Amino acid sequence: MSTSDGTATAAQQGHVDPDRIDPAVWRMAITVIVGALAVIFDTTIVSVAINDLTRELDTSLSTIQWVSTGYLLAMFVTIPVAGWAQSVLGGKRLWIAALGIFLLGSVLCAAAWDVHSLIVFRVVQGIGGGIMMPLMITLIMQAARGSSIGKVMATISLPAALGPILGPVLGGVILHVGDWRWMFLVNIPFCVVGAWLAARNLPDDRPRGAARARLDVVGLLLVSPGVAAVIFGLSRVEGDAGFASVEVLLPLIVGLALTAVFVGWALARSTAALVDLRLFRHRPLASSAAVGFVLGGALYGSMLLLPLFWQQARGEDALGAGLLLIPQGVGTLFSRNLAGRYTDRYGPRWVALTGFTLACVATLPFAFVTAGTGDVPLLAALFVRGLGLGAATIPLAGAAFIGLAHAEIPHASVITRVGQQIGGSLGTAVLAVVLQHTAGGAHTPEAVADAFGEAFWWSIAFTAVAVPLCLLLPGRPAAPFVPETADVDADAEVAAPA
Repeated sequence: MSTSDGTATAAQQGHVDPDRIDPAVWRMAITVIVGALAVIFDTTIVSVAINDLTRELDTSLSTIQWVSTGYLLAMFVTIPVAGWAQSVLGGKRLWIAALGIFLLGSVLCAAAWDVHSLIVFRVVQGIGGGIMMPLMITLIMQAARGSSIGKVMATISLPAALGPILGPVLGGVILHVGDWRWMFLVNIPFCVVGAWLAARNLPDDRPRGAARARLDVVGLLLVSPGVAAVIFGLSRVEGDAGFASVEVLLPLIVGLALTAVFVGWALARSTAALVDLRLFRHRPLASSAAVGFVLGGALYGSMLLLPLFWQQARGEDALGAGLLLIPQGVGTLFSRNLAGRYTDRYGPRWVALTGFTLACVATLPFAFVTAGTGDVPLLAALFVRGLGLGAATIPLAGAAFIGLAHAEIPHASVITRVGQQIGGSLGTAVLAVVLQHTAGGAHTPEAVADAFGEAFWWSIAFTAVAVPLCLLLPGRPAAPFVPETADVDADAEVAAPA
């Protein structure tokens, strides 16, 4: 028996084997993973190339940073529209279109003739990437329909796990043996193969026989620039002024004001807004969004600290720093499947709590580091830290969708994605300010090590905040059950915890 969108699910046979993922879901997961790898690799590859791009394009560091900032802002302007666009075009057509936009942006970036053209073309990339990342989660969760959420999330987290492992290394190799333009050309095969797989494997889910969903224009004009302004303000935290700088405070105030007005607008509407904030009444989503906000600060903040630590405190180049970060990615990759299995069996709460606790403990060696500390214990700590982050991320991602109807999943994807990214930007900004103040006057290896140690204490504090919040996550899940009727199945809910 098939679902209304053409995807057969094991859930329709009654109670679902928690250790088995439906083959149709596997095919869809592999399809979207191939396309998502282009976005994940692109982000991590470009992050290690900032210094090289500054030199090759003969520009300043403050200007070249817009290569990353412009991409990030384009993503956040686009993310809130993803749910509405899916309701109009269908997931399959929207996914292929987003891949096409990202492919176009990649080709244009490779053809850029100066830094300004590169920034503009990175914005094109960001538009495609902003649609793809929440849409990937939405497509898989809608196809899974409550079956083996943990294992499903473990599967689609593969790009995020591989990115930190292979991205910096691939970027370092490209810059070592070739031209910077190849950083963008490597996206082409992922996009082409991903689009071909999507055309073959994704179900045709175009809306039929229903009124076309209307775009919440007012909501779009409030939330997209509001979130983008907040992210922009946080990205400008630099120098001695820190958060007191006008170029930080002004966009933060404007962004928060626009976002606050959107909250009032969304809650006052009788119909769903661009992002349905009424879903925050649903405890699994609200708790997952709160913990995800903290996870963003801990995860993205450490992505700033760790490469700088290996380069400034240990004297490594970009390629060496990328290689030394591999143990953390391997740990994340290793814990992925275990975390998914235990989430399905015992619920998100205790798996996430264990993961965050492990990540806190494994970061401690970096807080106590000295100039004489060897690399081996630090690499071992990175592996354990990766285990913890993998164990924390998987149940958190799946918990957000427990108990939600089919049509609510796109809104939940947007909420969790935006929350984690804002938390990441805040964590990165805070740690950047801390590091600037502690390392500014450090001129000896021991002083530099002490400066990073203090910054890592802040990173540990971010992670520790999530530990008690994990107690709000759902506990042991009930066995998922989906009614046999196709009409009910179209709005089937993910099983709520017992």
